[in-house]
Amino acid sequence: MSIEVGTKLEGKVTGITHFGAFVDLSGGVTGLVHISEIADNYVKDVNDHLKIGDMVTVKVINVDKDGKIGLSIKQAVDKPVEARPPRAPRSDRPSGGGRDGDRPGGGFNRDRGGRPFKPQANKASFEDKVSRFLKDSEERISSLKKNTEGKRGGRGAKRM
Repeated sequence: MSIEVGTKLEGKVTGITHFGAFVDLSGGVTGLVHISEIADNYVKDVNDHLKIGDMVTVKVINVDKDGKIGLSIKQAVDKPVEARPPRAPRSDRPSGGGRDGDRPGGGFNRDRGGRPFKPQANKASFEDKVSRFLKDSEERISSLKKNTEGKRGGRGAKRM
């Protein structure tokens, strides 16, 4: 039997590792079901989902040139397609956040992550911000120096 990508087959679990399970398909052909292809939810341990000797339905997801066969259990299960209601066209949608010029007062500004723009009343100048940064920085550096000089035996430490 020829094994092609996309075909669903029955197989028997012949080995379990920490990264997946080996499945014997037929005629001595073995493929690997990676741990990420065992179930739709998170699989911490393969032994929680499969046991040696289990019969499983698998789907062939790839066949390498060197003969390695990749299998999937979760893709072999036919799931119903969830039908979502169609979205209304843009012209029928209620307006709630267009461009800045659409409404009086500015509206939303995309540069600020879609939040309404509120100008700040007392905005500090660039020079004020820089001087405050330098002051804070000097205070932090001086406190670090005070704390580390005593621990390292810095200036003024006497040696015996």
